[in-house]
Parts: sequence; structure tokens; C-alpha cells
Amino acid sequence: MTNVSKIIVITDFIHVAKKIFNSESHSFQIHTSAILSELQKFFNSNNANSIEFWECPSRIKWRFHHDVDKDSKSFTVTPIYPCKISWDFCKKSNNNDITKQWKMTFQVSEGKGNHFLDLLDDDLNSIEPSYIKGGLWLQLFGHSNSLCAHATRAISNHAPIGEYKLQFFPSLDFSCPCNNYPIETRRHILYECKRFNEYWNLRRDMLKHFVMFLTANLNAFTFNDN
Repeated sequence: MTNVSKIIVITDFIHVAKKIFNSESHSFQIHTSAILSELQKFFNSNNANSIEFWECPSRIKWRFHHDVDKDSKSFTVTPIYPCKISWDFCKKSNNNDITKQWKMTFQVSEGKGNHFLDLLDDDLNSIEPSYIKGGLWLQLFGHSNSLCAHATRAISNHAPIGEYKLQFFPSLDFSCPCNNYPIETRRHILYECKRFNEYWNLRRDMLKHFVMFLTANLNAFTFNDN
């Protein structure tokens, strides 16, 4: 930092910058100590030295953002510490542990329920929880509160259909209004019921086609399903 008297850090992740000055015990403490040690040398070299943090969100599209992004990607940094204790690795490791624990808890507990609908991704693999970009689920229906509620009822099978009524209210009529099936089940609605034939693809066990089916059949699994 020779001949440098003022440092200005411009970032759209100001909350990450704050971690640098957090001296409490946390998974990034070794990095905090190293950074604070260098900053101490910088401030001790001259009482007039200073450092400022400017928050500049990406949505503002500041004209220098492109230049900074380009330069930072072309600049190769040799890490001081092994990658396994880097901030990104710690975050990824913690998230992976939480996701793994959630998967185990979800599969072995009664929280999943006996009627949970296991859906598939584009490669016909079972959808698994993920923290990346909201996961596969919310990417497709998280933008709409009504569609999200719609899908949640169908996936959990807690919807005003005959199958649900038979389980909790056996005295009520649980036959399908189409008059072609004795019990209005979720599978019947998804694949067979003539009232809901507005979507052509029969791979409704795939998440994207399942959501498209719900979008095309707004009355399926809703309380105004008549």
C-alpha cells in the first residue's frame, strides 16, 4: 500500500464488506484477522489514511461496473490461504450440510407425508432441494402466489378433492364430478379426468409439465373446483 492514502471500495454487496470488520467468532475469522492486520499497517503508516465503502447496486447500471467486472475477471489472484477455508467454500459447505440434513430429515420423518408428489427434472431424476437461485421449484411457480398455492396443494395432496375428503371427511361425497371415476384422486385429475384436458403432454410427473398443466387448468386443485 505504498503511496496510497485513501481506499474506496465500491460494491453491490455491502453486507459482505461488513464481515471484514466483524471480530466475533465465525467461520471467516481467519480471513478477518488477516485483513485487519493489513489495514492496521495501512492506518498506522499515516494518520490521514482512510478507507471508504460505497454501496452501488447493480440495478443502477453504473457505467464503470462493466469496466471493473472485466478487469476483475482478467486479474489472477494467488490465494493466501487454501481454498477449503475460503469464504465461498465455507458458505457452500455450510449450505450443502444444511441441504443434506434437510433431505435426510424430510425422507425419514412424517413431515413429507404419505401423499407427497415426487416430481422429476428434465433428466427424469427426482427433484431435490437446492439453495441455488431459489431451487428448481420456485423458479417455475414462485413468481405467482396463486400458482404457488395451487402447486403446493397438488404436491401435498391437501386439496379440496375427493381423495382428501375421503381421508378427513368420509361422510362427504368423494366421487369425481366427471361421473367416470368413483374417487376423485390426484392421479385421476392429472392423467384421466376429462374436465382437465387443456394440456397435451402426459409427462405430468415432470416438474415443468406439472406446472404447465396447472397453468392450463386453473380450476384443478382449487377451492372453486366444480
